[in-house]
Amino acid sequence: MFVRIDHIGLVAASFEETQAILGDHLGLVIDKERSYWPKGAYFAPEQTHNFFFDVGEGETQVEVLIPTADATSGTARYLAKRGAGLHHICYACVDVEDEANRLLAKGLREVPLPRTRDGRRTVAFFHPGGTGGVLTELVPLRSK
Repeated sequence: MFVRIDHIGLVAASFEETQAILGDHLGLVIDKERSYWPKGAYFAPEQTHNFFFDVGEGETQVEVLIPTADATSGTARYLAKRGAGLHHICYACVDVEDEANRLLAKGLREVPLPRTRDGRRTVAFFHPGGTGGVLTELVPLRSK
């Protein structure tokens, strides 16, 4: 079952652009640990460096995906076509595998990603066509 929104994903061209808007203007603070500061958490399937900003005192965050300069991934194409902005909504789940299978049974279309050696998902993405026009991600419930 979905427990809460884990994060809202934005795509941006640079960390400086992100810091100016989220940090300087909105007052969000970067989560240095989750962001693997200062380089960003590298997500190889999408060739992005990801940074997480805390929203207030809660557990919800804003994740910013910044494609590498030579990226050819879906995120890089998204940025080139649409510019910076909303990329996805991510829900924290008790069990990603169970939730992904539940959504598949409802007819949603999953974005293929690498799995663990035993075939389980560590995260899952579902195409926007079946989720109200926004890419949907599922992650395991974490505690901050």
